[in-house]
Amino acid sequence: MAALSRELTFDADAATVWAGVSAVATPHIDLVPGFVTATELDGDTRTVTFVNGSVARELVVDIDHDARRLAYAVVDSAIGLTHHHSTMQVEDRAGGARLVWTVDALPHTAARRLEEMMTMAAATMVRHFSAPAPTSVNP
Repeated sequence: MAALSRELTFDADAATVWAGVSAVATPHIDLVPGFVTATELDGDTRTVTFVNGSVARELVVDIDHDARRLAYAVVDSAIGLTHHHSTMQVEDRAGGARLVWTVDALPHTAARRLEEMMTMAAATMVRHFSAPAPTSVNP
């Protein structure tokens, strides 16, 4: 089994990062804008379209607001996964937030592609949560 993980730190506070992670209907806006280009949510299943045009269907397994933990599984994808389970957990840290993202997947041959996608998504999250807050202009 391919076991992959990322640990990301942000200057943004944990509540802000968790709001993005837990917005399962809108990761294309609230978590990884530009990496995910569209999302459709139907009950506990979401269909995610990525910047490269690939599409994955994911089952949202659990959203635990108290633990700030999201669990999801890819149930259909272009890379032919036979098993996928992922968690994202957001924690407070001095000066910001820490996100721990883990993925377990089969077949082993999917590891390289998943690693590439996780790297792109992680970079997008870092940019997204480091962006300055929008300012309003009063006439």
